[in-house]
Amino acid sequence: MAAVVPVLEEGLANSLQNIETSHRARTGALTTSLNIARIRCVGDPDAVMLETWESWLLAMQVSSAVFAAASSDQETVTCKIRQEERQLTATGPQFYLNAGTWLNAFFLALICRETARLDMLAQVPASLLRDCGGVPDEYVYAWVETLRSFWLRRDDVDQHLVRAVDLSAPEHARIMDPETMSKLKYPPMMMFYRYLRNDAAGFNEALNDALRWHKEYWTADEDRTQNIEGVVAIAPLAIACLAKTNGIPIEVESGYLPTALLDFAWRGEFDA
Repeated sequence: MAAVVPVLEEGLANSLQNIETSHRARTGALTTSLNIARIRCVGDPDAVMLETWESWLLAMQVSSAVFAAASSDQETVTCKIRQEERQLTATGPQFYLNAGTWLNAFFLALICRETARLDMLAQVPASLLRDCGGVPDEYVYAWVETLRSFWLRRDDVDQHLVRAVDLSAPEHARIMDPETMSKLKYPPMMMFYRYLRNDAAGFNEALNDALRWHKEYWTADEDRTQNIEGVVAIAPLAIACLAKTNGIPIEVESGYLPTALLDFAWRGEFDA
């Protein structure tokens, strides 16, 4: 992994050079920045090294920036990326700005406790995500609406969450296979349900289940074991960060939950 990072960093630097105007650069920066963050956690599973935290912060900045540009009604939008103010041209809907990308952006902002970026992401209209093309399973839009309504303090959070859970049932899935849905997509929704009810014991049980299923999924065969996506359980980590910030003690320890990210150990060290 140590040998891979410099190669990816070079590619990321090239993408960031052109991120202000290039769609190709934005897609490259989205993928590469998050993969670098994951890879750094292979050698630093607790995320205690400065470089690891910086990589997660950068992934958050990039994913938020592309949505700020997508939803802006101005010609350009100013976004901070790697401590530099960038002027990103506005884009409107684009193929890489789908609901799955939005969820990653929201989860990364939760992990980094970036309320201003969460405010911005919550204002991204669902219509923009639908206009980006592709035909994902309908549950993903209900899950997005759940998180948007929660952050905007609307009173329809439970309604959207119930719909998201119902639509994640195997009989409603058209694109996603049942194993991925049940082991990776459904568990964070149950964690969020327990969080909304301030059920500390139930939350930790749901977190433990989510991590157990995450491990089962990503160690099921050799190909999955080698896939960098499995190194950190991003969605469960994000919901756990939200819960911890709001007073629910996290009693579960796991290599899939980097301790320094969960504890926000780098609080105040960077102007994000």
